[in-house]
Amino acid sequence: MELDPVLLARLQFAFTISFHILFPALTIGLSGFLLLLEVLWLKTGDEAFHRLARFWMKIFALGFGMGVVSGVVLSYQLGTNFSGFARATGNVLGPLLAYEVLTAFFLEAGFLGIMLFGWDRVGRGLHLFATACVAVGTMISAFWILAANSWMQTPSGYALVNGTFFATDFWAVVFNPSFPYRFVHTILASYLTAAFVVIAVSAWWTLRGEHKAAARHGLAFGLGLAAILAPLQIYAGDLHGLNVREHQPLKVAAMEGLWETTRGAPLLLFALPDPKTESNRFEIGVPKLASLILTHDWDGEVIGLKSAPPENRPPVMQVFWSFRVMVGIGFAMLCLAWAGALFLLRRSLERQTWLLRLLVWAGPSGFVATLAGWYVAEIGRQPWVVYGILRTADAVSPVPAGSILTTLLLFIAAYTVLLGAFLYYGAKLVRHGPDVPEVASVPPGAGSNRPLAATPGNL
Repeated sequence: MELDPVLLARLQFAFTISFHILFPALTIGLSGFLLLLEVLWLKTGDEAFHRLARFWMKIFALGFGMGVVSGVVLSYQLGTNFSGFARATGNVLGPLLAYEVLTAFFLEAGFLGIMLFGWDRVGRGLHLFATACVAVGTMISAFWILAANSWMQTPSGYALVNGTFFATDFWAVVFNPSFPYRFVHTILASYLTAAFVVIAVSAWWTLRGEHKAAARHGLAFGLGLAAILAPLQIYAGDLHGLNVREHQPLKVAAMEGLWETTRGAPLLLFALPDPKTESNRFEIGVPKLASLILTHDWDGEVIGLKSAPPENRPPVMQVFWSFRVMVGIGFAMLCLAWAGALFLLRRSLERQTWLLRLLVWAGPSGFVATLAGWYVAEIGRQPWVVYGILRTADAVSPVPAGSILTTLLLFIAAYTVLLGAFLYYGAKLVRHGPDVPEVASVPPGAGSNRPLAATPGNL
């Protein structure tokens, strides 16, 4: 069987970026949570906030390290497997990636050491400032990376000269038509992902009757945040969908499994799209609901896949089901968050063992939804690497298929070991729980710069 180098290059990049994206999805949300915990500790003097901050800082450190290691690989892959893409878009995307390093990575790296190791070495004000800088740095990093990726989805502010892109309007490149929607959608997803990890760990402690104060605070913050952000995420997703319909109608057609351009298009709950027959099998749908969601009109027109030749259509099955996984998990997270918040307000959550068990199992839900959403965005963009202009097949390097397959297998082996190590040490930290600090509680409102006493939990 002859191997397809284009498919293998795509699979290799898909695997490595799928692995990498798990960790920014966690650390972006956790950085904000850490900042909140530290502010509350300094404001109230409640030692539970201090213990919780130091515990989750260790989880953050694990995730940050894994994100850096796996992220470096992606830059090399652009040159080794997608040299055509690098040559064509380097003038536009190169500065965006450079700004990410200069503004975000240096900010995070500069203050990360103080945040992790400075508890008993610097004043409280400086440590809080370092934590804030790391939290801001993660947001700035997401800003530049998503600006670059969004430009690939909805290119603007450029001129194409002899197959090479040149920026004609820098801010039009950055704030391209899809960027604001994708940035908000991704940041909300990251905070929801982190919230459900915190909820799951806190629910597990509650079921075991351990670390009661930390578990109580974790459930309160996690469920409160998720109860607010889950509906906001659904609303942001709706706005993002309207933007995708405007700029990438074939992606929406694949998401909906819609072959014919239709007025009053149904929302398919289940179907098996078949590209060979250009039809769906075993359809189960709600009449006209897709048109209402996408056009806000019961009889609104939705473009079908047949409006474009087959070679310009995205893979339907993968996009169709990835979209349903993402949306289904999103609504499940909403129900769990609201149910948990309701019992929390009634002060009876600790007695709802069935719900606590569900919350433990829902811990990875944000990661799965994030991956599914990423697949919708990236697979739905195919066969283009720069939508409507540069085909993926024209962006791949002339590397033998066997070489790509070999490195793909090596990546799978190496990343399996890395993920296993991350899960092992993460589980070990969770089982141990927050350390008991040796410092006295900070009086409410205290803000002196007296160094903190050493604690057993120092990283």
